[in-house]
Amino acid sequence: MTDTVNRPGTREDQPSRSGSGISQPVVLPALVAAGACLLSGLLTCSVVAVIGWLAATFGGASSAMRAGAAIWLTAHKTGVTISGGSLTLAPLGLTLLLSYFLYRAGRFATRLSGAREPRELLTLTGVLAVGYGVGALIVAVLASNGSVKISPFSALLGAISLAVVAGTLGVMAESGALMATAKATPHWVRQMIAGALAAVAAVLAAAAVLFAVMLVLHFSRATTMLEALDSGVVGSVVLFGICLVLLPNAIVYAASFIAGPGFSLGVGTTVAPTGVDVGSLPALPLLAAVPADGATPTYLLVLTGLVPLLAGVAAGLVVARRVSGGPDGDLIGWDAYAVRAAFSGPVAGLVLLVLFLLAGGSAGPGRMASFGVVGPFAGAGVVAAGVTIGAAITAAIVGARRAP
Repeated sequence: MTDTVNRPGTREDQPSRSGSGISQPVVLPALVAAGACLLSGLLTCSVVAVIGWLAATFGGASSAMRAGAAIWLTAHKTGVTISGGSLTLAPLGLTLLLSYFLYRAGRFATRLSGAREPRELLTLTGVLAVGYGVGALIVAVLASNGSVKISPFSALLGAISLAVVAGTLGVMAESGALMATAKATPHWVRQMIAGALAAVAAVLAAAAVLFAVMLVLHFSRATTMLEALDSGVVGSVVLFGICLVLLPNAIVYAASFIAGPGFSLGVGTTVAPTGVDVGSLPALPLLAAVPADGATPTYLLVLTGLVPLLAGVAAGLVVARRVSGGPDGDLIGWDAYAVRAAFSGPVAGLVLLVLFLLAGGSAGPGRMASFGVVGPFAGAGVVAAGVTIGAAITAAIVGARRAP
């Protein structure tokens, strides 16, 4: 018999990292990544806040830093109470940026620790999320004063939730677990998810185009708003940053407009295909895209029925292509094509429902207390129904043409 000798440096030759031995090599990289991510986000918001303070003629540097921390916390859907009102409207552009930071932090921590075992990955994700959440809690306590009150528990919960989602994706992507999970998922589930994502992308793309067209049509109104603000060069940079982080909110609102229920820009206001009633609006250039009060043009009403169906067509084509290239593509009939594509509709509606809920909130006292999608469940249901019908019919036609 021949003895097998392990070469130095092989996995068998290395000490086991199971049990209590995993804590030191995994916990420290996770905490370092959480701290770096926390500082990156806070520094970004604080720099913008300080630039705004330099352009203003009131307030102090400490107030600017506190404002930057408050905006950073609102991106996690943390409740901030100011001047008798609440600020819960999350700037989704900033939320996306922080999600990217957390995703990179997850990848960095995984690469630094070399974690590969499921227990190691779970520990890494948990420590990253809890460390980031505790950091947000500390920021909430330090940023609160007499006029600004921030809920530490809300900060902890919001930061942990975002870190769990984005950080886990980074950990799984770097470790290879994401690819392994995708391969282990039944092919019909992957087909359904791909179709749903295609439908959501189509709806958001249509919403972005609609928003851009309306902004171009009302360009003179945007120019008037800028002239009224007279913010100067530095102030214009800050204003551009505000518009940039709120742009995803505007696109989600446009998607809710397409879905039918529409959205509100304050208490007692509505912007929907059936009509617009907003009155005077804050001098924010993004709001120049809002149609004038009264009945909306007919072509905008047509979008409510047309866009979800076209998104369904996109979903049906994606599902049909994946089914035909799958292991059972030549064995199933057109009805199976239709059923698999139809399930993309509810999934797409669920994704849009989450976006509708995240995009709303309060932006201050009085009239500013209510911003967001009106009837998010109804809007998501309309999109889900349209995508289901369009996807099922499209996939059925493709499946029937492939039948022998």
